[in-house]
Amino acid sequence: MNIEQILKHEFKNKNLLKAALTHGSVSSYVTKNYERLEFLGDRVLGMSVASLLYRNFPNEPEGNLSQRFTGLVCKETVAEVARELGLGRFMFVAEDDIRENENVLCDVCEAIIGAIYIDAGVEVAVDFVNEHWSDLIDKKVAPPKDAKTALQEMAHVKSLPMPKYKIVDRKGPEHEPVFMVEVCLGNEYVARGEGHNKKLAEFEAAKKMLELIS
Repeated sequence: MNIEQILKHEFKNKNLLKAALTHGSVSSYVTKNYERLEFLGDRVLGMSVASLLYRNFPNEPEGNLSQRFTGLVCKETVAEVARELGLGRFMFVAEDDIRENENVLCDVCEAIIGAIYIDAGVEVAVDFVNEHWSDLIDKKVAPPKDAKTALQEMAHVKSLPMPKYKIVDRKGPEHEPVFMVEVCLGNEYVARGEGHNKKLAEFEAAKKMLELIS
């Protein structure tokens, strides 16, 4: 199967599809790699998932919906969808190991959503998200706790100080920064995490701290 058969969408503009699959290591030109499409696709994904949750959980409060939302649009989940679609093997990259990078897989998947949105409109893009995210929602379980919430609760149970987060480093180009955040539980426990924004870096740091104190 070719990529369009897998995506179940035949692109009118094939250049959009190629750009969505092209890593910056192959082309740094802004219209020939996935970065702009990823920016758009991230927003389309968020809107689509929020709508999906609103319809599927009519009696849940905003807080529970937010927790579910975080789990469904996080890097790990989006990369999981990318792997299920086999996007890695269709990517244009300078080095093969890039195909397995979780951050890149997440970005490419979001870029595909953005490309579908531009090529065919919002309804087709939302349908694509619904098809690939609906099965990830388990209506029979409580909403997942995000790592920051789980860490705060565990710190309370273990009578540890409440987590404190701070940015300790920022690197990468302005259009694709990488933040490093440090989380501390008093003076005894310290963990660090990285992400493309402060929130993602905080979640990653919280996950590592949970592993440390569990």
